[in-house]
Amino acid sequence: MPRENIVTDVTDGIATLTIDRAEKRNCLDLPMWIALGEAMDRFSADESLRCVIIRGAGEEAFSAGADITDMRPGGAGEEPGYGPALKKSLASIENCIHPVVAAISGWCMGGAAGIATMADFRLANEGMKFGIPARNLGIWYAHAWLDPILQMAGYAVCCELLIEGKVFDGREALAKGLITHCVPDGSVFPEAEALARRIAAGAPLSNRFHKRALKALRGPMPVPAEALQAEGGYRETEDFRGAVRAFMEKRRPAFTGR
Repeated sequence: MPRENIVTDVTDGIATLTIDRAEKRNCLDLPMWIALGEAMDRFSADESLRCVIIRGAGEEAFSAGADITDMRPGGAGEEPGYGPALKKSLASIENCIHPVVAAISGWCMGGAAGIATMADFRLANEGMKFGIPARNLGIWYAHAWLDPILQMAGYAVCCELLIEGKVFDGREALAKGLITHCVPDGSVFPEAEALARRIAAGAPLSNRFHKRALKALRGPMPVPAEALQAEGGYRETEDFRGAVRAFMEKRRPAFTGR
C-alpha cells in the first residue's frame, strides 16, 4: 500500500492529515502507520503551524484501525518493526508541539481510537462508532495507549471498552468523556475546521506551554519494565493466531485461553 494514502495539506497555519483509504474504511497498513508518524513529526518541527487536524477520507469512517490482513502469517505484523512503528506513530501525535484535533466521522475503532485519544481534542458526529475490539482478536493494548483513555474516561469506561467490548455512539462517547465535542451528522469537518481556527487564533507559545505543562503534571506512567516488555506477548498465543485466521475466513473465533 503506497504512502500516498496519508495525505497532508497546510492552509493558514492549520495542517490537515487525511487517512485516505476509504474503500477499506481508512484502515492503516504498516506503510501508512509509518507515513502518519513521519507527517506528524514534520508538523511538530514546523513552528509556523498553529494547529493540526487528523481526519479520515469521506464521512463513513475516521478509520477502522489497523489492517488485520497485516496480522496473517507472513504479513507485515510479523516484522520486528511493526510494533515499534505503531508506537512511534501514536507517540508522534501525543508529542506534537501543536494542539491536535481529531475530526471523527463514522467508524473509529481499534488503533484509530488510539489515534483519536492521543489528540488533544476529539470532535465527532452523533452517529460515530467508537470502540476497541481487542478482545475479538485476542490482542492487548500497550500501556501508553491505555493511559490517555484511563485519564480522560476512568477505569469503569475502560472496562466497558476493553473487557465488555462496548461500542459507543457520539452522544454516549461525549457522556463518557471519550470525546470533547459531539456535532450533528454531516457537520464534523466544518466544525473541526472552525475549532482549529479558534485554537489558531490564540497565542501559539501559550498553547504549546500549556500542552507541555498538562502532560508534565501527569508525570510518567508507573509501569514496571517487565510489564512493558510483555506488551507484544499476544502474538505468541494460540488465541491470537486462531482469531486472525477466523477473521480472514469470515467466521467467529473460538478462544481457548492459550
